[in-house]
Amino acid sequence: MSGAALGIEIIFVFFLALFILHRYGDFKKQHRLVIIATLLAWYLCFLIVFILPLDVSTTIYNRCKLAVNSSPPESSSSNIIINGSYPTSAPRKHRCSKPWSYIPDGIMPIFWRVVYWTSQFLTWILLPFMQSYARSGGFSITGKIKTALIENAIYYGTYLLIFGAFLIYVAVNPNFNLQWNQLQTIGIAAANTWGLFLLVLLLGYGLVEIPRSHWNGAKRGYLLMKTYFKVAKLMTEKADAEENLEDIMEEVRKVNESIKYNHPLRKCVDTILKKCPTEYQERMGRNMDDYEDFDDRQNNYPSEKSLVKLHKQVIYSVQRHRRTQVQWRILLEQAFYLEDVAKNETSATRQFVHTFQFQESENRITRYFYTPTVEWYWECLLRPWFYRILAIVLATFSVIVVWSECTFFSTNPVLSLFAVFIQLAERTYNYMCIEMACFLTIFFLSICVYSTVFRIRVFNYYYLASHHQTDAYSLLFSGMLFCRLTPPLCLNFLGLTHMDSSISHKNTQATAYTSIMGSMRVLSFIADGFYIYYPMLVVILCIATYFSLGTRCLNLLGFQQFMGDNEMTSDFIDEGKELIRREKRKRQRQEEGENRRREWKERYGNSREDSTRNRNVHPDQKESSFSETNASRRISLVEGIYQCHEAEYLMMSDPFIAYENLIEIKVCYSLFEKHCNISEPKKTFFFNKKIVENKGTIIVRNAPCIITYLPWAREYTSTPI
Repeated sequence: MSGAALGIEIIFVFFLALFILHRYGDFKKQHRLVIIATLLAWYLCFLIVFILPLDVSTTIYNRCKLAVNSSPPESSSSNIIINGSYPTSAPRKHRCSKPWSYIPDGIMPIFWRVVYWTSQFLTWILLPFMQSYARSGGFSITGKIKTALIENAIYYGTYLLIFGAFLIYVAVNPNFNLQWNQLQTIGIAAANTWGLFLLVLLLGYGLVEIPRSHWNGAKRGYLLMKTYFKVAKLMTEKADAEENLEDIMEEVRKVNESIKYNHPLRKCVDTILKKCPTEYQERMGRNMDDYEDFDDRQNNYPSEKSLVKLHKQVIYSVQRHRRTQVQWRILLEQAFYLEDVAKNETSATRQFVHTFQFQESENRITRYFYTPTVEWYWECLLRPWFYRILAIVLATFSVIVVWSECTFFSTNPVLSLFAVFIQLAERTYNYMCIEMACFLTIFFLSICVYSTVFRIRVFNYYYLASHHQTDAYSLLFSGMLFCRLTPPLCLNFLGLTHMDSSISHKNTQATAYTSIMGSMRVLSFIADGFYIYYPMLVVILCIATYFSLGTRCLNLLGFQQFMGDNEMTSDFIDEGKELIRREKRKRQRQEEGENRRREWKERYGNSREDSTRNRNVHPDQKESSFSETNASRRISLVEGIYQCHEAEYLMMSDPFIAYENLIEIKVCYSLFEKHCNISEPKKTFFFNKKIVENKGTIIVRNAPCIITYLPWAREYTSTPI
């Protein structure tokens, strides 16, 4: 088993990072370099968390071997006591049993050196450059690299200026005689200090919010009200994203019309058009007059710099619009399901009934085992209690972490509870308990920190959205944060467990990870001051999070947050409830329409196919006699037709196929509702004789005709005016 545990965890962590990245990123649409860089950053950080417990158990085993080799004969060792950590007699050789996850000497230092310096290269050099590259609106690789270098000049220049000033100070001052390894340690200490500063802020939030979110997860009414609040906020963001996309597409349309096919910047315009949604591309393509040449004498052509800016805006607006649309659908499903749970809690049959049926794409195996009865017991009976118990366990861990953060500097007596657990297992050399205690400790700390990184949102610049909706900039930024937070997180963990010799003040063998970090004694004010006392601020941050001081401050600044005792929150909840009710009615009408279409196909499908085949066989005859038979010809539609007397667009709620002048037309509802502001169906509608097909749009011109609804036949008859 020598080294087998290390290999297994390396493979497991890779697939774990790949799975999480697949949930947030989009492998098909995003650039491969962005996916690879983010995956590597996440993978290295997760790897440190999972491998560090193995390093601890191997270090304890090596300490045992050193104690055995350096111990005096058994007859003269009965009165020896080593800091209370070992029995009165020196450990015997048979007690130093090799752990199942033992890693041979020489592997861990090389492993940590590769992992640590690769992650630091990513977070301080490569990922910031790739952020600017991914966000650039340039049309060539050279242009994007140039933009990225310019944007990062201040970023890189600041660090070089600080580092150069420090080197000059060291060279001039005769009291300093620093060597290369000491300079390396100072650089590591500076990076860890920056990471520890941010680590405590995120940890203080996660230690309180994670147990509280699970406790509130057991409250169905709370979750439903919060979902209504999210629906109202997302609706506002969705409308803003749609409006912003329309404005950007209008600018693209003007640029597309002004720059003709033989203009030098036409390739740039084509690149911008490829980033636009499909419906806008087709609309702009039809209005393009490729036969017109551009005139050099005109001076109103946009410059390449303005096109770069427009390209950047298009990428951002399209990504934001797509994200809000996906989030809207997901949030609707969540709200519908929570309403179903609230209704089924009082069910006497103990069968979970859904308002809307599952789609055919649902996993049949899952539905076979997860029956309505099992679903009812889990959702209505067991899940609330499970969340309450889990919240209590997490709250207990949080209290232990806060206590240990405030007392880990005390070595006599040992007050850190994590250090007590490790030392108790170390006395009996129970390596399995040591690794489990280390893993649970560092895993809980990582969950508190990483979950906060996934939750925070910096306006629309940084936002990790699930279901493949995170943009490249946010993915790369998250990789930067993980690489900067993980090393100080691990050092803090080693301090809590007293495995760091600078905390325990013992002359014992250090872990391989600590040896790579170097001795922080080079900067005593950081090792003895900042690293020890700054984590105590986690108490203040936990108190502020418990009383929601940050949420209240954001509310005062105008950023609405969910607060139960706020009047604005109540207004958002009422608005969200009305939106959910409206969407539910719309979906119910769609299901009814699908049922009617299914019945129609079952009853009249064969006769309709015959009539369609006959029209295709004699198209010329049909077209010539159209004016004579137009009054009696019947047009097969579905449902939900609306009338608009003045607008040029006629839309409907469900796709359908109509035959007018032998032109097949597919229509939808959204644009008609936008232009006509009509939400209820009528019995008389207006078509035109001249109709142009436009993927979801009927453009009406010239003299209209009336379409009358025949309720007994569920069809429409067209009559010319």
